[in-house]
Amino acid sequence: MANNLRFQVVEEAFKKRALDVEAPSERPSEYFGKYVFNREKMYKYLPKDIYDKLIDVIDNGARLDRSIADAVADGMKQWATEMGATHYTHWFQPLTEGTAEKHDAFVEHDGKGGMMENFSGKLLVQQEPDASSFPNGGIRNTFEARGYSAWDPTSPVFIIDDTLCIPTIFIAYTGEALDYKAPLLRALHSVGKAAKDVCQYFYDDVQKVQVNLGWEQEYFLVDEGLYSARPDLMLTGRTLMGHESAKNQQMDDHYFGTIPDRVQAFMKDLEIQALELAIPCKTRHNEVAPNQFELAPIFEECNLAVDHNMLLMSLMKKVARKHGFRVLLHEKPFDGINGSGKHNNWSLSTDTGILLHAPGTTPEENLRFITFIVETLMAVYHHNGLLKASIMSATNAHRLGGNEAPPSIISSFLGTQLTELLDHIEKADTNELFNLKGKQGMEIDIPQIPDLIVDNTDRNRTSPFAFTGNRFEFRAPGSSVNCASAMIALNAAMAEALTNFKRRVDEKIAEYSTRLEFSDGTGHTATFHALIDVLREDIKTCKPIRFDGNGYSDEWVKEAERRGLDVEKSCPVIFEHYLDEASIKMFEQTKVMNRKELEARNEVKWEMYVKTVQIEARVLGDLAMNHIIPVSTHYQSQLIKNVQGMKSVFSEEKANRLSARNMKLIEEIAERTERIEQLVEELTDARRIANKISDIHERAISYHDTVCPHMELIRKEADHLEMIVEDGLWTLPKYRELLFIR
Repeated sequence: MANNLRFQVVEEAFKKRALDVEAPSERPSEYFGKYVFNREKMYKYLPKDIYDKLIDVIDNGARLDRSIADAVADGMKQWATEMGATHYTHWFQPLTEGTAEKHDAFVEHDGKGGMMENFSGKLLVQQEPDASSFPNGGIRNTFEARGYSAWDPTSPVFIIDDTLCIPTIFIAYTGEALDYKAPLLRALHSVGKAAKDVCQYFYDDVQKVQVNLGWEQEYFLVDEGLYSARPDLMLTGRTLMGHESAKNQQMDDHYFGTIPDRVQAFMKDLEIQALELAIPCKTRHNEVAPNQFELAPIFEECNLAVDHNMLLMSLMKKVARKHGFRVLLHEKPFDGINGSGKHNNWSLSTDTGILLHAPGTTPEENLRFITFIVETLMAVYHHNGLLKASIMSATNAHRLGGNEAPPSIISSFLGTQLTELLDHIEKADTNELFNLKGKQGMEIDIPQIPDLIVDNTDRNRTSPFAFTGNRFEFRAPGSSVNCASAMIALNAAMAEALTNFKRRVDEKIAEYSTRLEFSDGTGHTATFHALIDVLREDIKTCKPIRFDGNGYSDEWVKEAERRGLDVEKSCPVIFEHYLDEASIKMFEQTKVMNRKELEARNEVKWEMYVKTVQIEARVLGDLAMNHIIPVSTHYQSQLIKNVQGMKSVFSEEKANRLSARNMKLIEEIAERTERIEQLVEELTDARRIANKISDIHERAISYHDTVCPHMELIRKEADHLEMIVEDGLWTLPKYRELLFIR
């Protein structure tokens, strides 16, 4: 037993102590953005006229004048080298769910046999990474390597270690986007323009509408030694087998509980480094499952928020290893307990206020609020299948619909007050449309406790897309994904909904204006009546997407199907929504992506699905044949020797009676190991057959339909054996050891 690797790594985990983290002597506000070339540093290191032009690009969307690039690059290089940077890189987000970077030194020949530090505007603005080696869905052939990364000035450059990182888009030589950032920027531009146009009905002084995003990052921590002793965790990010612990999350004692010392040290270190990179960390706490935690920032502009989340996930992995942990971002690393999501809190704001904030003080403000609520519902209703496709993956499929996260049916929760208001507007007299209430006081009959201010909506944790006061919370995205995927789909759909809304309102206004006898006697304008008419149409149209009930119930699945919502559960089939004619039309009209880009992305999605399941199947087969069966049969041999020994000591009758339990175990082990061997063989055959399918879409479906079921059956048998085999022989760290930090 002492030689068992599992016991050695568990013992080492017990010995771990929290590292001392030396906090900066300054307040967080003083070192916030220390390693970011923010506006303060731009003003210091750039000539005034260059600074003004660059800010115009960032704030107002002015086209970047390449003539200023050399001056900007020179200022960046001066700041970066003063901070100890020796290299620079274009930092981009390919379709791998991660980030990519190629480092180059700030050096060039000086023409005199020596070297000099150099960084030109040309190098800042554009680079040429190899486009053929990243997922591209057939846009680029293997022998066609050229692709371009281009500077995104709206996301500030930053320093990691000795490298200046420049956020960029990544496109093919032929112009198609090969990343997440390019279509995200297009979607944000499209929805910003459409929302600004609609705002003119209410406020003619609105100059800009931007999308805000606040993500909530859930994650697990496990001891590095235990992680290294689990090949499945190392290679797939999740445990492919493992019987649940007798105690896991059923006592609800981990949620919001005291943060363990080692975890607190990790969080402190992570937050300091994140704040130095201008990631505005705000909230940290224990989540529901053991060893599960959450970090959330202050809301930011959507593009910057996406960049910060990608940077944070990379930073988390680095800091975790320093503290003897591995961070798990997989959506379902452990069976039987909650998985991890990344809730996307989405809203729209103008240079004058938040569009989804309510109630207003005037009928115009309330009408504005209702307009943007209803058109958001229209976007979600018309593209509910696409939104599900935008957050679906082989890993997130394990989490959704498991009575721990939103179901895999997209619906929207509004709360009683807002639901009643929409129903009222649909049917009420025009003069009695609005009755919005703000936050109300709640009296508590304890003298020392002040009255609480209650929000005008409750929360529904089973809703994938819930209104939570001044924003919608898209709860379905998984913890490991790039937020941009969901944000591209949502913002493009919103841009389409707002554009269609404005077109129909303008048609109504023109209709009312041509009716010279038109007068309602109330002072309401033709614009007001046009807005109300179109809103009433849309409230009725999008009613199927509104659901305030229990999203976990079987009844809801039947009801959702009756309403025409997408209830598909197969991940590869769900991806097909990207190629629905309605999706292609929406993406092309909003100029976010064209048909070729959408087809390529789906190729990538199906390919990534196949590769993910394929790796898991190989790892599981290896563990089954080289761990589960040998360990189980070794224990079985010990039991056989015990039975034989019984017969040499006792009478046959007594020996049979005393060894009856062991005989049952011997038989059960034999039967279960035989089934595992058979299932592994069938699993291998299923993979082999699927791999011969040339069409990647059909291959992905085959993996879902034939490979995944075999994996579940193998796991079931292995988990039973874990409970039978003597604990000292089992070499894989068990859930009770993985899930509780010492």
